Amino acid sequence: MSVIIKGVQDGSVAAGSKIAPGDKLLSLNGNEIMDVLDYRFYQNNENVIALVEDKNGNVQKYRFKKDEYDELGLLFETYLMDKQHSCKNKCIFCFIDQLPKGLRESLYFKDDDSRLSFLFGNYITLTNITEHEIERIIKMHISPINISVHTTNPELRVKMMKNKNAGKVLQIINRFNEAGIAMNSQLVLCPGYNDGMELEKTLQDLTRLENMKCIAAVPVGLTRYREGLCEITPFDKHSAGRALDIIDKYGDKCVETYGERRVYASDEFYLLSGRKMPDASYYGDFLQLENGVGLWALLQSEAENALDEIGCCTINRKISLATGVAAYGLIRYICDLCEQKNPGLTCNVYAIKNDFFGERITVSGLVTATDIIKQLKDKDLGEELLIPAAMLRKQRDMFLDSITVDDLSEALGVPVNYTENDGYDLIDSILNRRNNNG
Repeated sequence: MSVIIKGVQDGSVAAGSKIAPGDKLLSLNGNEIMDVLDYRFYQNNENVIALVEDKNGNVQKYRFKKDEYDELGLLFETYLMDKQHSCKNKCIFCFIDQLPKGLRESLYFKDDDSRLSFLFGNYITLTNITEHEIERIIKMHISPINISVHTTNPELRVKMMKNKNAGKVLQIINRFNEAGIAMNSQLVLCPGYNDGMELEKTLQDLTRLENMKCIAAVPVGLTRYREGLCEITPFDKHSAGRALDIIDKYGDKCVETYGERRVYASDEFYLLSGRKMPDASYYGDFLQLENGVGLWALLQSEAENALDEIGCCTINRKISLATGVAAYGLIRYICDLCEQKNPGLTCNVYAIKNDFFGERITVSGLVTATDIIKQLKDKDLGEELLIPAAMLRKQRDMFLDSITVDDLSEALGVPVNYTENDGYDLIDSILNRRNNNG
């Protein structure tokens, strides 16, 4: 195999060569180049020999001398150098299968690409991974790898993921563990499927692995668009509490065995069960924030620290904040602290009920502009509406329902600005210190 070169970066190591757009990169130092991981790994040498096939089919050898970690400077059509690998599973809990029609096309793509696990922290199921990819991860010592495990019961995993290869996951995980590859895992828990005794078995299997660094358990998310999908019962206060008991049990065992708590429940489990959220010290290095583990504690801790550093002042300011139902209590608490320390500040906090996806979806990241407009259009929002950046796509310009931030601002008649998932940024935004601090 080979990859097509789009061009050569000006001023780079390869800039003076005769490599041209449309040429094919065959190998670096005798190693076949198939994608971005091969390229990034094998270019890290002081002396690099590149075999390149030109558009006429002639193979040329190029020798480059550079500092070990300098980039060669070859450019490719896509960052991965080929197409992103899609998921072939039909998981009973897949959120994408529960999306309504009419959203932007990119939201319906199911990613299951081992390269993106390493490069960007994406979670993969290992059901579609090839032996070549497994061996490459071990050879290159690509680490950490983030894995969507869900269960270590082979038959149950096949049933839940509807993929005949799903039961082989533990064998692959064991190979990675023996090779010293660090791993993080995710368990989407579905009542009646992989909770209870099945959860006990999964955590027992995973916590035995020295290199399984962190395990996050999250409750299944169920939208109102599950027509034609299998019936799944949502977690309630009692079942969420039982799951927490099991998760805490194995977390405690990990503290005894490894000196660190490797098993965590997402914040949503604490909210569902009505139990007190742990403080920031409970979460160690916050390895699973992307799975909603410790977000509440970290945001609260950062906001409290920011307010302590700023101290008290008097400002004349009235604003509003929109958030998901799940985070309302925390945002209201932080705003109360701000008002206490800053006389003249008024913060209205609105929990946006998710009519778009259904009331069982309570996280801020799935709130749409449609619901914000419907629920806030007649409210006195003050001089500004703040929203969490999690509501927007990565470009920070558009909601899930393809309405832009500018569209929302026009519909509500008030400036709309976002805050990053950072307590310091949230406090600066509430107190209008962004502009004041330049």
